Amino acid sequence: MEPKRVVITGMGIISSVGNDLDTYWKNLVDGVCGIDYVEDFKDMPVTIAGKVKDFDPERYDMDKAFVRKQDKFTQFAMAAAWQAMEASGLKTEGEEMNIDPFRLGVYVGSGIGGFEIQYRETAKMVEDPTGKWVSPLFIPTMISNIAAGHIAIKHQAKGPCLDIVTACATSSHCLGEAFRAVRHGYADAIIAGGSEHASIPIGVAGFANAKALSRATDPKYASLPFNANRQGFVMGDGAAVLILESLDHALARGAKIYGEMVGYGNTCDAYHATAPRPDGSTQARAIQLALEEAGFDPEKDNLYINAHGTGTHLNDIAETIAYKVALGDYAYKAHISSIKSMTGHMFGAAGAAEAIATILALRDGIIPPTINLDCPDPECDLDYTPNVAVKSDITIGISDSLGFGGHDACVAFRKYSE
Repeated sequence: MEPKRVVITGMGIISSVGNDLDTYWKNLVDGVCGIDYVEDFKDMPVTIAGKVKDFDPERYDMDKAFVRKQDKFTQFAMAAAWQAMEASGLKTEGEEMNIDPFRLGVYVGSGIGGFEIQYRETAKMVEDPTGKWVSPLFIPTMISNIAAGHIAIKHQAKGPCLDIVTACATSSHCLGEAFRAVRHGYADAIIAGGSEHASIPIGVAGFANAKALSRATDPKYASLPFNANRQGFVMGDGAAVLILESLDHALARGAKIYGEMVGYGNTCDAYHATAPRPDGSTQARAIQLALEEAGFDPEKDNLYINAHGTGTHLNDIAETIAYKVALGDYAYKAHISSIKSMTGHMFGAAGAAEAIATILALRDGIIPPTINLDCPDPECDLDYTPNVAVKSDITIGISDSLGFGGHDACVAFRKYSE
């Protein structure tokens, strides 16, 4: 079977800088920081995070009874998926049905799953070891695959349904594996992305005690990718979902097309549980695989890279090295930025949120900035788009993600053209 072209026909976002596509993109381009103080963290060594604001689940067609029973990570995922499906116009039922439900899949993952539910119910068990007060809904609200399950139920997606868990690379891998499933004919469309709600006190305690988090006291100058002043990453919450659909299926139903997914790379550092491979070789290979499949031509293409860019000392240097290994001298020509400077690190949702930013950058010819890059690390000497957005007629965009355990992923996109 001839591989199919795969296009994006819907996108949805819940984040610290916006709960809809237009707000999210405008704030990224304008350099708006969504990180702020968190009252629940006031007695902790880290007091800031990129929390979701003004979230109303009923706006995204969730009823009160459902919301009451679900962890926030599921609610965020449902909201982002609802937005994406509404934008796509896909229907699995009724007179408007335009896709076979057995040909619609869901690949939505989470790095941790129902973290808040886990903490709450574990506390009950510690207080009363008989376990009689533990909720009967504990397991089906905590497991990380439940968001994908509920999305499938909501939209009657009866095709393949997977929850990939690769820490901070989760949703990039969900997109990549969904891309392959559609490309090779296993589905006509897949609802793909990730969701996370990890910025709760126990999450902050764990990451802070691992010396991974920034302890900056100014939330607007805390997430500092590629900055010599960086102290670590800032936690962020949210969800991002994209509809990946075969081009022929999208054209047959007259769908709006946001962009085309053209490549995917997937490797493992095989080096350390939390630190990236310092020579950048495995991260570079994931980038090369995605660009090779995308038909990248350094003589003709104008490349944008949405960096993993966490703001940790080891990540930013290793990532810079990886770009140089993957691209050679072209690395100095590429436009690069990290939106984590504004959103914080959305963990399992980060890759999909950054893929959305990459697609919109291609659409509009605008590179979102890395804000607060006022003191570049000399070891991070590439064009990281400091402080303000830049206009550029980019022709190809990639987003790369690195996760604890050494998981590397890279996804590639182009503007859609016939």
